[in-house]
Amino acid sequence: MFFKTKYPYRLLTPGPVPLHPEVQQVLAEPMIHHRTPEFERCLRSVCERLKDTFSTQEPVFIHASTGTGAMESAIVNTLSPGDKVLCIISGKFGERWAQMCKIFGIEVVAHNVEWGHAVKSEDISRILRAQPDIKAVFTQACETSTATVHPIRELSTLVRERSDTILIVDGITAVGAMELDMDQWGIDVVIGGSQKAFMLPTGLSFIAVSHKARRFIERSRLPKFYFDLKLEQKAMAKGETHFSTVVPLIRALDVSLNFLTGEAKKRTLSRIEKLAAATRAAAPALGLSVYSKAPSPSVTALVVPEGIDSQKLRDHIEEKYNMTLMGGQDQLKGKILRIGHLGYITNDDMFALFDILYQSLHDFEYGGLKKSGREEAQAILKKHLAK
Repeated sequence: MFFKTKYPYRLLTPGPVPLHPEVQQVLAEPMIHHRTPEFERCLRSVCERLKDTFSTQEPVFIHASTGTGAMESAIVNTLSPGDKVLCIISGKFGERWAQMCKIFGIEVVAHNVEWGHAVKSEDISRILRAQPDIKAVFTQACETSTATVHPIRELSTLVRERSDTILIVDGITAVGAMELDMDQWGIDVVIGGSQKAFMLPTGLSFIAVSHKARRFIERSRLPKFYFDLKLEQKAMAKGETHFSTVVPLIRALDVSLNFLTGEAKKRTLSRIEKLAAATRAAAPALGLSVYSKAPSPSVTALVVPEGIDSQKLRDHIEEKYNMTLMGGQDQLKGKILRIGHLGYITNDDMFALFDILYQSLHDFEYGGLKKSGREEAQAILKKHLAK
């Protein structure tokens, strides 16, 4: 617990997220070595079941890194110096794609999208027709900084027609949280991170590659060592990782995949959508509006009332009420609160969230706060969560 208050600690950020009790339990087990039959069985299990989570029959590789490590892996394993790529920039993480590509000597065509808006597929189609030498299109499935989803299925259709172009998707806040059918839609590279829908601590990243993307891997000339997927695939065939790995997290992943595979995966996606819909519906009762024009199921960005600094409000909520939310970044700093819907979030957490939001706005003497706002929000939540 961060602060000595009467309130239990609650974590409602886009990531990291609350851990499932079964995940917490396995994380507390004694350490084992990563070159043992027990761990080999575990690793083979997660590598096979990750395919279901990513909706693919192709390999899914595991890196002992944050999601940004898998982003770097996607670049260095598929591209060569001087290649031209298209980066869709609609927030801080789209900016990261462009920054990383430039560092590796890749020519970047930047397509800027107004923050909070989804990219228009017709704009991407126009760019691809005008520049046929583009080797890859980089995008987020969910731009976490603005809580906005992009039309990945439409983008996949555009890129699939081009034999020498691949679509690389940052799915860190999307995999296991929303529909993202890699094989059926024709996505070439999808990236995930353990601290999101996987309900794990930060420290693992995932990268799934299509058959088409593997052709790019074979001819890639960018330097790589730790993130070399060719070497990782050889190790995977032996039931190993190429380098030492985070054994407790992979053992915990074997547990969390119980909620992200088979019929359980559908229930998890439905639950996340329900939490997001409830949040969006209840927010206006407190004078809060949804920022994104294409809102995400995994995270909601709420615009705070004029005259209130969302960063100060966030700090107040954490210090007084022991609940962690996230604020805005860059041009949205001080303007929005971001609320995550991933991980082990109970209905009680949701009711507490809106009770604390109401009380905090009252603490800030927000004049537009209705006396009935708390009760209205709770009634809306109850209705949506009962569905």
